[in-house]
Amino acid sequence: MSDQPIPRALIVLLGMAGAVVTLFGVREVASIVGPVVLALVLVIAVAPVRGWLARHGAPGWTQVIVPFLIVVLVLLGMVAVLTFSVTQLAALLPTYATQFQKLLADALSFAAAHGVTNAEINKAIQTVDVGKVVELAQSLLSSLLGVLSSLFLIVVLLLAMCLDAPVTQRILEAGKGQRRQLVTALAMFAEKTRRYLIVSTVFGLICAVLDTVALSILGVPLPVLWGVLALITNYIPNVGFVLGLIPPALLALLDGGIKQMVLVIVAYCVINVVIQSFIQPKFLGDAVGLSTTTTFLSLILWTFVLGPLGALLAIPLSLFARALLVDSDPRATWAAALLSGTPPEEPPAAAPPGTPPPAAEKGSAEKRTVPRPLR
Repeated sequence: MSDQPIPRALIVLLGMAGAVVTLFGVREVASIVGPVVLALVLVIAVAPVRGWLARHGAPGWTQVIVPFLIVVLVLLGMVAVLTFSVTQLAALLPTYATQFQKLLADALSFAAAHGVTNAEINKAIQTVDVGKVVELAQSLLSSLLGVLSSLFLIVVLLLAMCLDAPVTQRILEAGKGQRRQLVTALAMFAEKTRRYLIVSTVFGLICAVLDTVALSILGVPLPVLWGVLALITNYIPNVGFVLGLIPPALLALLDGGIKQMVLVIVAYCVINVVIQSFIQPKFLGDAVGLSTTTTFLSLILWTFVLGPLGALLAIPLSLFARALLVDSDPRATWAAALLSGTPPEEPPAAAPPGTPPPAAEKGSAEKRTVPRPLR
């Protein structure tokens, strides 16, 4: 057998092929993997509550039930608000049929005045149907019902993970002797995930409250729904602001015309761009440890693999992949630097032979060799 090492290009190609096979395999079972990852992230989020109860001598069942109830109540409250608001939206959209037709007629008149032919206008009229807007609302409602159907699986997984969390913590602590680097990487993943959730939730709540107040002042229908949407989309990196802006802007266009839509866009830009683009990154950069390019690519990748839930979990999933593949390997320092966008710290250069010690060390050495005076 030859002792020649395997070419690095072949290792890279095999790694990429394995990654493609794994991702497509995960995509086939996305309906299971998505709820599992969401439950894991939620259990990690409430882990400090369990630790606080343990430090204060709370019974074991309390350390399981209290974090579990906190997560379940938050989920049920958010789902209840979304269900009520989306139902109202589905009933409200058909009432804007007249406004929609008027806006469409004005747009076609504007196009005709600028040289668009009647044949193109008629073709555009045939392709646009108000019923499609209603179908879109119904599809959103169906998607929400799909989330409700998977909520039972998420709750069961939450209970199981909360029951196993204390034992898992002890197993990880016991494994530090044999797999210290891996255990440290997993602990760092949990810590960074909690920081990311805390920072995103705090700034998401600030944006949601300000957006709700602004929409209420402007008279846009269902401001609470759009505030909750702004909170949810704040967990989506890079493009979450745009996704949260489109629905209220379109509804403002139907309800009050172009002027109201422009006011909504301006209000969102003032609130969300300032908070999410200038203030939030200062707190989120150290918490996540991923560069802007990495977060954007992770958003595309995990949305392709897991769908909309992958967009919400893009950062935790990327942190988990980094912990398993990069942080657990002490030889992958350069890869961690590429992912974080931070140059690695260079070790201090060794002093050449015969170089005298620094002044401080030399002085301290002389001080140690000075004999005490005789008394």
